[in-house]
Amino acid sequence: MKKVLVAVLTGGALLASGTPALAQDAGPTLGPYGYGKVKLGMSAKKAKATGKVARKRTAAGGTCSGWYFRAHPTGKSRVGLYISKKVGVAVIFAPRGVKTPEGIGIGSTMKQVKKAYPRLKFVLDTGRPYVSVPGNPKAYYEFFPEKDGIVAGVALGSSTQDCVS
Repeated sequence: MKKVLVAVLTGGALLASGTPALAQDAGPTLGPYGYGKVKLGMSAKKAKATGKVARKRTAAGGTCSGWYFRAHPTGKSRVGLYISKKVGVAVIFAPRGVKTPEGIGIGSTMKQVKKAYPRLKFVLDTGRPYVSVPGNPKAYYEFFPEKDGIVAGVALGSSTQDCVS
């Protein structure tokens, strides 16, 4: 904390409250390996042991189960993550207010996404944008833009996930 405080004060970056800008906790980010204590590839047992998630339902066929983050409950027909019997935590959806390390989250524009991820590609059958996660070549981000170009959802997925198409 002292190193951050000195760096911020030296740079002169103070918030109106007098609190050093970087000293405030921005909270966990989505990626490159997971969200907070929940990591891609983690078994359902280990994910549950974090105390951060709870099971919601089992998907058809029983290969994956839907879970939610206790701090970010989801609606009746939504989940916060999928856990596969085969690969563990397979896909994590960004809760509202959570961003990638590059600053992209719900409410970002596609222009911001393209600037943050210049190697953006598009899924052939859905047209949704995705990109390999910087710092984790075994994972990808998929973005769910609305027609107006505003991102309505962000997912972090394992490249070996078997839960969603």
